[in-house]
Formats: sequence, structure tokens, C-alpha cells
Amino acid sequence: MADPMRAPPTRRAVDDAALRRIRRRLAAAAQPPWLHGEVARRMVERLPIFRRPPLRIVDWYGRDGSSLPLLKRACPKAEIVRVDPEATESAAVPTPSRWLPWRRQAAAALTPAVSLPSDAGDLLWANMGLHWCADPLVEMRRWHRVLPVDGVLMFTTVGPGTLPALRQHYAAAGWPPAAAALVDMHDLGDMLVEAGFAEPVMDQETLTLTWPDAAALLQELRSLGGNADPGRWPGLRTPRWQRELLSALTPADGAKPAMAFEIVYGHAMRGRLKVPVSGETRVELEAMRSILRR
Repeated sequence: MADPMRAPPTRRAVDDAALRRIRRRLAAAAQPPWLHGEVARRMVERLPIFRRPPLRIVDWYGRDGSSLPLLKRACPKAEIVRVDPEATESAAVPTPSRWLPWRRQAAAALTPAVSLPSDAGDLLWANMGLHWCADPLVEMRRWHRVLPVDGVLMFTTVGPGTLPALRQHYAAAGWPPAAAALVDMHDLGDMLVEAGFAEPVMDQETLTLTWPDAAALLQELRSLGGNADPGRWPGLRTPRWQRELLSALTPADGAKPAMAFEIVYGHAMRGRLKVPVSGETRVELEAMRSILRR
């Protein structure tokens, strides 16, 4: 339960322009990061919490495609709506000339978040995208808007225990931050309550990945995103700096380089509207419609 005396932080210290570039690059990738698919697989294992299988699923970060085959297998009777949260009605399908036909077809299957109704699905599924939002509370309020009363939210993101070895090396070397700060799962739980969700449940696990060498490690880290910290290096680094980083990431004992990722899981329900008793009561029209329908 959220502490009523403790206001959760919302707006993160991030560079908005860098976040937009990262999201565009991830959306244009030929395939989703392996980690996104693995985390989606682990979240699918939690679907049995439903007393009844969901019939309509909103795949909020559906543009990367990491969750779609897993959701189809787990919920074969469900309708799955893949959402691009950044698209607008007028720009729902980006069509750069370099895109292949199958890429254009995949983009055409995406639904702009702004066009979703208030009861878009009984499950909103948001896999590995919240950490690329400058203000998680704003994103959670968008989730709340498209769920009906008693609709369920399931999401994953990465927590502050991600890449500790990389962050420590940057700090020890006197370099700017290696990555933007991430939000603690307890603060995310508080934000869910602030956004109007009920009964939030948060937990986390640490996944440690290994690579054959430091170069492969850095290549995969880039496929996972980038550095949106406003205090990051202001320009490109030199080959000498890169060699120093690769050397620092290579274990002296001959072991494979490894990095830890804190994966945060959350789920909550959109609760029923609690109308305060007062001389004047205001209820949003969509909320009242939802109450009357049910």
C-alpha cells in the first residue's frame, strides 16, 4: 500500500530528445532485443492469475513484436490489439522508403494509442517500454484511460539494479553517467495508485547475461537502447577511450563478460470509481458510462 505521506517522484532526469531518438531506433530495428522476448516469456507465465483468460489484449508496446507470438499461444481465443503509443491518427504508419513491404505491413497493424476507446481491452500488456518514458506516471494514466473497470494491467520494466558494473566503472573512472537513472519498483507501485489503479503488486528479479567478449556486450547494450542521461558525454568518444572501456569490461580471469539487469514486474487492476460524498460531486463522463455499463 502506498504511503500517503510520501509523494512518489514522477518526472525523471532524462534528455527528452535522446529518449525520442532511442525509441525511434528501437522501433526501426529488424528484430526485437532478445531480452524483451525473454522477459515477455516470463511475464506470460504469470497469466494464470486470471480466473478467466483475457478476451481482448492491448499490447501497448506492440511495435517491437516481442510479445505477440507468446500471447497468441497463451491466449489463442483473445483478440490482440498492437499499439504504438507515440503514433497519432495522422501519422500512424511511418513509411520510410527503405522499409521492406513486410515491415510496412507490420506497421499497418499497429493502432495509435490516441484512437483507443476507454474500454479497449480487459488486459493491458506493457512489456519493456516504461523505462523509455520521461514521466512514468503520465504513461500509467494513459494505461488507466483505456482499461475498463476491473481491467488488468501487466507490465515490465528495468529497475535501478540494472548494469551496476558498467555504472560503477564509469563512476570510478570519473566519467559522466553511463545511463539515466531508473525508477525503483516501490515508487512505481506508488505511481500506480496515484494513477488510479487498485491492488498493485510489484516484484523483481535479477537476470545476468554473458557474452563471448566485451565488444559483443556493447553491441547488445546498444540494441537495448542508449544513454538518455542529461549529463552524459556531450559528443562522440575516441577509439582510445573505446579500447579502455573494452579492456575494463573484459574479466582478468578469462571468464566471459557479464552484466546484471533488474527486471521489475507489476500488475494492478483498474478499480471501481469511488465517488466522494460532498456538497458537489463531479464524475468524468467516460467513468460514469463505464459504471452504468457494468
